[in-house]
Amino acid sequence: MNTKQPQSLQRGDLVAIVTTARKIDREDIQKAIELLENWGLNIVVGKTIGKADHQFGGTDADRITDFQEAMNNDAIKAIWCARGGYGTVRIIDALDFSAFLKNPKWVVGFSDVTALHSHIHNLGIRTIHGLMPITVESSTPEALVSLENTLFGNAVKHEVPCESQNKYGIGKGEFVGGNLSMLYSLLGSKSAIKTDNKILFIEDLDEYLYHVDRMMMNLKRNGYFDNLKGLVVGGMTKMNDNTIPFGKTAEEIILDNIKEYDFPVCFNFPAGHVKDNRALEFGREVEFTVGKNNTTLKFL
Repeated sequence: MNTKQPQSLQRGDLVAIVTTARKIDREDIQKAIELLENWGLNIVVGKTIGKADHQFGGTDADRITDFQEAMNNDAIKAIWCARGGYGTVRIIDALDFSAFLKNPKWVVGFSDVTALHSHIHNLGIRTIHGLMPITVESSTPEALVSLENTLFGNAVKHEVPCESQNKYGIGKGEFVGGNLSMLYSLLGSKSAIKTDNKILFIEDLDEYLYHVDRMMMNLKRNGYFDNLKGLVVGGMTKMNDNTIPFGKTAEEIILDNIKEYDFPVCFNFPAGHVKDNRALEFGREVEFTVGKNNTTLKFL
């Protein structure tokens, strides 16, 4: 699938900050506003910022309206989702992407925002998996620079040390993926991604190890690994176990589920629920090289 790249940002461009999931207060996005201003960008603060409907950033209708207005406003060049949690999938099917398809703009976020990444990928538009306003203050300089470079269209290449459990090799293909729990929850829907001849990225937070196995088994049974060109595993952060241990780490569970395949695999890639959450452009072709000394992910 040939994906369309939204226009790279330029100084003076307008970025909207909205929440599609959990509620967030204005003061929690202040560092993000300062960061965007330092990059020479202007900011529109969405109506959902500061709103609350139990755990959500306003009602579903509030969040639909806010995101829709940002998509339909041609002056806005990027939509930055303020935080994750849960709730994006509740608004997906009510959104009208017709104006967005004519005038695509960057959608940025991770975790629960995987629902948007996957849905928009199937529409043929690229998105950015990257840090969010809620995590700006805790993010590494490398994560911040990678987001700036991706938004402004600069060359991006991530090079990281090799992990002992990596599987060596070279893969090339369109880059897709996101949060493992979200990819699992989207299976069977029109937002589920196809992975044939692609490089898949996964990460997760606060999951039970047996559930990681269940999710990997389901991806496998859905053919996600059959024609895959490579697997990039980000942070598998704060994993949980039962009283009777599962008997494998998250990394061992992943390896066990893909043992019959020969595509390259890397672990502990700096992306996901980690401070060094590097920006990743979904839908773009990448060259993925896993060697004895390092792993490189180059966006072509």
